[in-house]
Amino acid sequence: MLIVVLRRILLVSILAGPQWFWISGAIRLIWSAKQRSIRWIANILLLIAIVLMAIVLFDRISMRPLPPAISGNFASIVQLWIISSTLACLCILALRLVAWPFIRLGRVSSSRSHIPADPNRRSMLRRAITVVGSAPFAVALYGYAFERLSFQVVPVELPMANLPTALDGLRILQLSDIHIGDSLPPSELRRAVATANNLGAHMAVITGDFLSSRGDPLEACIAELALLKAPLGIWGCNGNHEIYAGAEDQAEQLFQQYGMRLLRRAAVQLAWNGARFNLIGVDYQHGVQLTGSRMPSLRAIEQLVRRDVPNILLSHNPNTFYAAAELGIELSLAGHTHGGQVNIEILHRSINPARFMTTFIAGQYQLPIGATTQGNQHAAEQVSRLYVNRGLGTLALPARIGAAPEITLLTLRCA
Repeated sequence: MLIVVLRRILLVSILAGPQWFWISGAIRLIWSAKQRSIRWIANILLLIAIVLMAIVLFDRISMRPLPPAISGNFASIVQLWIISSTLACLCILALRLVAWPFIRLGRVSSSRSHIPADPNRRSMLRRAITVVGSAPFAVALYGYAFERLSFQVVPVELPMANLPTALDGLRILQLSDIHIGDSLPPSELRRAVATANNLGAHMAVITGDFLSSRGDPLEACIAELALLKAPLGIWGCNGNHEIYAGAEDQAEQLFQQYGMRLLRRAAVQLAWNGARFNLIGVDYQHGVQLTGSRMPSLRAIEQLVRRDVPNILLSHNPNTFYAAAELGIELSLAGHTHGGQVNIEILHRSINPARFMTTFIAGQYQLPIGATTQGNQHAAEQVSRLYVNRGLGTLALPARIGAAPEITLLTLRCA
């Protein structure tokens, strides 16, 4: 509990610190106004903005005390400001830090040569600061207004080891990381579900993070997901935010209540076209390093893995893929990364925050199937596959940039 409190204090400090940069600048600008009435109005507006930021920060790090009708009207905008202004502040300070030696050198040179400092140099620096400081706001606003709710249907042909010919062509719909709330209200989830229902999937899976924290409308989320249409049923697994919200059991109960099933270290055998496959689901796996390196995970599920039929694993964290491949699981479906949520390409290099947590960011990956689990000489030639869905919702920053929300239609093919 103490660790959670300290983590929240650190988070508030990181986000609130840069706000003083903007607040102090706003105060200086206000008091430079000549008319007293303008200063009073501007001070009142600034005070309102500060109070709103404080309320939203408190709401987001506590038990969400604000009613949805109130928080939904301004929380996303305030979050957008807090995150983008923090990035803008850091960019401006970094630019000033880089420019400081040159400015200092210019001043020393001018004093020695008795030549006045070039005013164009200062003007150029101010323009650079304006451009650098404005960029995060412009990019975040674009991601909020356009990409955040631009659901993208991604069809994927997925070769699968040991797949019977009868299962070739099986279509699986995958949704992930709903994060129901202000930035993805139930009405928008309903629109995504309607789009998904037009794809003709045989089975639907949701790989965790139905909500972000306590107070989010979990039942509304699951009620919308229950509208998915798939003859082989709707299946899911818990994500890390169900743990943070203490909602793992509630999510399982609601799934059952709405005619679906949440797999929690459990497996079920399904049949299509007369052939069977094994569907396994696990809760979020804690024992995985943020860097994506191997650590113990998927413990005590060996008995759930079948050797006579192909296996499909639902695991929110893609880093379990290492253990899944060693266990001989032919296909893993995951989410968690949001595709980075912000993915910017510069000179063919990707700036993506998900790289700090995993090597499996989005899309399809493969690893050799463990030979010891297969017990035959062809095991090394077979591969285990992973597909990582970019998710529908957002977290912290209510925007998506270069990582559109994804509705995946996976079609299984014989490898």
